Amino acid sequence: MSTLTVRQFLWIAFLLLAACLFATSVYVANFVEQAQVDNLRTQLAAEARTFAVEPVVVGESLENWVKTAARHSGSRITVVDQDGVAVADSESVAETGATDRPEIQSALRGGIGSAIDRDSRTDARFLYVAISMHRAGSAATVLRLGESLEPVYATVAGLRYRLFGAALLTLTLVALPAIIFRRSIAGRSALLESYAEQLLEPDIANRDLPGGEDELGLVAQSLRRTAPRIQELVESLKTEGARREAILASMVEGVLAVDKDLRVTFCNNSFARTVGARIPVTRGITLLELVRDPEVLEMMTKVLSTGERVERRLTLAAAHAHSFDVLAGPLAGPAATGALAIFHDVTELERLERVRKDFVANVSHELRTPLAAIRGYAETLLAGALEDQENNRRFVEVIDSQAMRLTNIASDLLTLSELESSEAGTPPHSVSVRAALGAALRTVESSARLRGVQLRCEPIDDIRVTGQDLRLEQVFVNLLDNAVKFNRPNGEVRVDARAAGERVCITVADTGIGIPSEDLPRVFERFYRADKARSREMGGTGLGLSIVKHVVEQMGGTVMVESRLGEGCRFTVVIPRET
Repeated sequence: MSTLTVRQFLWIAFLLLAACLFATSVYVANFVEQAQVDNLRTQLAAEARTFAVEPVVVGESLENWVKTAARHSGSRITVVDQDGVAVADSESVAETGATDRPEIQSALRGGIGSAIDRDSRTDARFLYVAISMHRAGSAATVLRLGESLEPVYATVAGLRYRLFGAALLTLTLVALPAIIFRRSIAGRSALLESYAEQLLEPDIANRDLPGGEDELGLVAQSLRRTAPRIQELVESLKTEGARREAILASMVEGVLAVDKDLRVTFCNNSFARTVGARIPVTRGITLLELVRDPEVLEMMTKVLSTGERVERRLTLAAAHAHSFDVLAGPLAGPAATGALAIFHDVTELERLERVRKDFVANVSHELRTPLAAIRGYAETLLAGALEDQENNRRFVEVIDSQAMRLTNIASDLLTLSELESSEAGTPPHSVSVRAALGAALRTVESSARLRGVQLRCEPIDDIRVTGQDLRLEQVFVNLLDNAVKFNRPNGEVRVDARAAGERVCITVADTGIGIPSEDLPRVFERFYRADKARSREMGGTGLGLSIVKHVVEQMGGTVMVESRLGEGCRFTVVIPRET
């Protein structure tokens, strides 16, 4: 039910007062009219009784008696016989049919009758009072007295006009202060309304408020006391909201909140970037507009319908097939309900887990072959082959080569572990590219000579980079060693190093067997070999290029490979130049 306004209340009060005043005026006028009529009836009845018992003078005619009595009373007097014929009248003669009148009937029955009727000649209203009267020597007759009521009605009409005028004057006198009161209330209410609407404004304490000790004044005082507390609460909520928004927005995990209708109420930038949505995300859009994934829709719907938490690992096509651990739960508020989901990207963890499993499998596989060879040949020797002068030395040489292979694998694994754990020895310092390349060329020179491979190096300026000389030399040794081992007989290896702006480009190209195009993306993986049989035959561990990549990236550079099967390989190392 709606609350009455001050204007409505005043109008209702004014109308009720007007109705009461006019009803009172009508009642008083009618009461006065009835009182005067009753007084006149009583007066006429008393006169009728007096005339009814008054003896008629002997020899005086009834007509003269009636007129004499009328002069004394000032009323119209009529005598009516039992046949209803007016035998005498102070104003007219011979009125017939009078027995039909109610006052005559009452008088004939022995009582006093009265009635109000209009005069047929003047159309004026008269009050008639009739009483039975006995004359000597004649039958019973009726004496009726009549008095005009027009003076009474005229007096009451004047009284009614005066009462209505007084009522109008009263309403006017009441309306003026009511209007002033209403305007005052309206003005003070407007100030209160304006103050309440501006409670959050910083200068609200300086705004005007209505005073006084009445109800509005007390409300104003309460608002003035409450305003600082409301501002403190709002500022606290703003600070808390901003802090929460900042935390959610800066989270690496994606955060998504929806209402009961699956409309987005919050989405941080991380999730928007993950699904490729435009930033900032418009609040109120449907979940399907943001991310078209049935598993996300089904999960959020389940949370909203059951009110329980849901944990699941999802792969989002919109996020380039990244995998996420998703924790979704109900989000209850004072006005509405919803659901909140946190998306933790585990794509890299899954990749690292796969790498770990592959690494363990590869290490196990790489170690199994030399260990099996060592154990087999050792058992053969222990079984009597030591006495075999033709083969025992060859068996020991095989054991020695396999042990050397295990040593190389362990050394390369230790190097990779140091690189990945940032425990690579001495701190970075200035390193000469020319010196590192020269040392690497001298290291592989004998191997190249044995395989008939020519090493060609273009003249190199004294370019310097920031790093570790042993690690950089190891990079060049691994690249040159691969270029020599996988080259053709009488092939060549070309080395070039040049400065290009702020970077140094070192190129190692060979004329060897090359790498198939489908293997190029994986050549820097641990234990990956494009030609597994020949790599093991050459004594490779499958870790050299992985070490190259780690060292170069640790120096802030990149390494790239270009190759076509049967046409050789070209490795390019790009390292930032020393500033």
